Order: sequence, then C-alpha cells, then structure tokens
Amino acid sequence: MVGIRPLVPQDYRAVRELSRSLGRTSAPERFAPGGCLLAAMSEDGRLVGWAKAQWWDPQDPVAPAGYYLGGVEIDPGWRRRGVATALGLARLSWVAQRADAAWCVVNARNTAPLALQRSLGFTLGARAAGFGTVHFTGGAGVLLCRTLQDFAPGDGAHNDKQK
Repeated sequence: MVGIRPLVPQDYRAVRELSRSLGRTSAPERFAPGGCLLAAMSEDGRLVGWAKAQWWDPQDPVAPAGYYLGGVEIDPGWRRRGVATALGLARLSWVAQRADAAWCVVNARNTAPLALQRSLGFTLGARAAGFGTVHFTGGAGVLLCRTLQDFAPGDGAHNDKQK
C-alpha cells in the first residue's frame, strides 16, 4: 500500500537516489515551478516513486500547448503494484482542475509506459520522431491525449481553467 502526496524539498534527495538507481539523472530542484510533483510513499515513509505533470508549450505544429504528464520513476521492488497507476490518476485529477485534456509523449518502443497510459484512458494523437524539444531514441514517438470530463471536480464545469 502506498500513499500519494505532494513532493516536498525534503524528498529531493530520495528522488535523486531513486533516479540514479535506475540509471537516470532526475533533479527535482530543476523541475518547472507551478507543476504537479507527487511522491508515492510506502507505509514506513520511504519514497518508492514520484511523478510530475506540468504546462508545456512545445511550439510544435502537431503537439499543442497544454498540461503534459511526464517524469515517472518507480522503485523496481514496487513495480506492478499499482504505484504508477495511482500516480497517474492523481496527476490526471490535478490536470482536470486546470484543463479539459491531458497530454503525454512516449517513445513508441517503451511498451510499459504505453500500456500504463492506455490503461489511464489515453489515446493516440500522432506519431513523429519528436515533439517540440523531445526527440526519441529510434526516431519513433507517440503523442497521447486523454480528455478529462470524468475527472472534473464538482458538477464537471470547467470554469477558470487556464495555465
């Protein structure tokens, strides 16, 4: 069982350590301000995953400006236990308070994130070698979109949604 909560500066060291253990270099202190940064915490208070969503304007003719899910990392010992799904649902709920749709870009060869995004209701928007500043290993990426009416707070009205 994990709890999902906002990522705080005290979590940054644990994020960097998790990222390094996965062969990556995430640096949460450099994440864009104003985005959604979430931590997945074990019952004993250990960070077992994190994820973000943020406003992005790729200035791309295909990929629109909007809120994009990205940057999810899960401790290998906690994979296939619903952690990524819980983080995804929490980020979609956060985006739904600000927009009518969420977006993400994924390497077409990366089957696990594609399966996760499909399970969260994302559908294919486009395929390209890159979107904005994101270019894909192997030259194949996908743009995915998820409408968010079912995540809307209250009666589903989308008033005052903006960047």
